[in-house]
This record gives sequence, structure tokens and C-alpha cells, in this order.
Amino acid sequence: MDWPHDPDGEEGSEGGRKYGHAVIAKKVDEAEDFPLDVAAFVDEYGDDPVRIDHETVVPLRDIFEGVDAAEFGDFVEMHRALGEAMRANGYWSYEGADAFVGDA
Repeated sequence: MDWPHDPDGEEGSEGGRKYGHAVIAKKVDEAEDFPLDVAAFVDEYGDDPVRIDHETVVPLRDIFEGVDAAEFGDFVEMHRALGEAMRANGYWSYEGADAFVGDA
């Protein structure tokens, strides 16, 4: 896919790699953008790349495919819905440090 910008370039990651929620979170202003209209947000940013892990980059709209809400009332509500959608669609691989205990 031809991305509107390099996900690891200055515009995409502010000089360093950012993943998942961090990429999406920087697109909203917590004080001014809520309640957030999900359809309008996806219309505006849907083609923007979101790095999921060191190998995977998907368009923002793919992450929002699993979101049922039409609107988010606040930042926390948005993050919870995105986390659920990312887990449901295989875009979330980290479940906490305790998941790695004994794996070494």
C-alpha cells in the first residue's frame, strides 16, 4: 500500500517508532476533540499507517473495523474500545510481563 507518509518518518513517528494506540492517540486532542465522532475520525485519518509491531503496518481504518461505537465520550473510552478491537482482530500481541514469566 502507498502510505500518505512513512510511518517511521518524522511526520509518522516524531523521530522514533510509535505503535498502535500511541499513533492513534496523537491524532486527537483530549481537551478539544471529545465527544469524538468515529466515522468522521476514520474518514479523516483512515489511510494513515499504524505500526502494530516491528513487521506490521496497517491503515488506521483496519483497526477501527472492530469498533462498534459511533462516538467516544472521552479518551479512556476510546482507548478501551480500540484495545478490544485490536485484540479481537489480532492486532494486539502483548498481554503483560507476566505472560513471559517462565518462557525464558
